[in-house]
Amino acid sequence: MNIGIIGLGLIGGSLGLDFRSQGYKVLGVSRQQFTCDIAVEKGVVDESSTSLELLATADLIFICTPIHLIVPTLENLTPYLKTQAVVTDVGSVKGAIVANCSRLWSNFVGSHPMAGKTEQGINAAQLGLFVNAPYVITPLESTPNFAVEILTKIVQKLNCQIYYSSPEEHDRAVAWISHLPVMISTSLIQACGKEEDLDIRQLAENLASSGFRDTSRVGGGNPELGLMMAKYNRQALLISLKNYRQDLDQIIDYITGEKWQELEEILVSSKQYRTDFIQ
Repeated sequence: MNIGIIGLGLIGGSLGLDFRSQGYKVLGVSRQQFTCDIAVEKGVVDESSTSLELLATADLIFICTPIHLIVPTLENLTPYLKTQAVVTDVGSVKGAIVANCSRLWSNFVGSHPMAGKTEQGINAAQLGLFVNAPYVITPLESTPNFAVEILTKIVQKLNCQIYYSSPEEHDRAVAWISHLPVMISTSLIQACGKEEDLDIRQLAENLASSGFRDTSRVGGGNPELGLMMAKYNRQALLISLKNYRQDLDQIIDYITGEKWQELEEILVSSKQYRTDFIQ
């Protein structure tokens, strides 16, 4: 089987390393020739080009571009696809992507590998990035079974945890555990920057350690990705943000009113719930 990858950044590059290590022929496409050259040099792909025509022999293709480029990329790709070729994407939003891409190519299967790190680009790609990470496959009722089976069989080789859901269920779920944290983390960073006493702000920066690094990490990530999350998963994200604001207002009310018992109950229940949530 020949595997095609469009977009040779962290995710696309890491997929290439994994699939090549298992003996698959990997064909990579990038907008930049120097990225193509690095990908071949690092062993991420067997062949690489800036032209989608390279993927004419691919049996399964992963579109690993930014979210807003997934649909136009597939539009440009379809003239080169084999009749039975299966196409998937790795976008963190599925509803609009799957609906539009499925109209363009019947063998399209939406998917979302939930793995990553702060570093981006081809040089950040690593073997084994997806081990034990969730990998969500989001077919429609009209998606051909053989396409889902092919994608599943290949993804299993990443040693990830595979889940299936509808695109809409996926978007509602990731709004809570992925998109909302990005916005909360962003607001945390912005709030810290609003300390007017420069000496206090400098002291805070000097004292910031693992706690602040953990809570601010996702807000300090890729700005384009955060913007695309908000734009393409707007409704689900707004629901989660409004619920979060209600909880934050409640905590403010407890502290303002010195309602320490009520605040303790929230802290205790949150500690217990977090254990269940990330187990």
